[in-house]
Amino acid sequence: MRISFERTGGFAGISKITTVDTATLPPQEADVLPRLVEVANFFKLPELIPNPNPQSDRFQYKLTVEDQGQQHTVTVSEAALPGTLRPLIEWLTNIARRLV
Repeated sequence: MRISFERTGGFAGISKITTVDTATLPPQEADVLPRLVEVANFFKLPELIPNPNPQSDRFQYKLTVEDQGQQHTVTVSEAALPGTLRPLIEWLTNIARRLV
């Protein structure tokens, strides 16, 4: 499984882009990632989840998951983040911090 993760916006407007591949992660982390994708029901989410009340200085996330021939991209505003997707976003944000 491979995930491209991009976070844009925020107060400083800094963009962070990270790619995570289970083939290169430590085994414990490689096991967690597919479960987070499954709990989020990621492949059934719409491609765009907008914030009905746009706010400045909020993050926007774009995730592309590739797994076993499937590929799906979801772009979501921080304020519209579904609860099922939040653990995956938090996990990817922590990984992105460590990789910088």
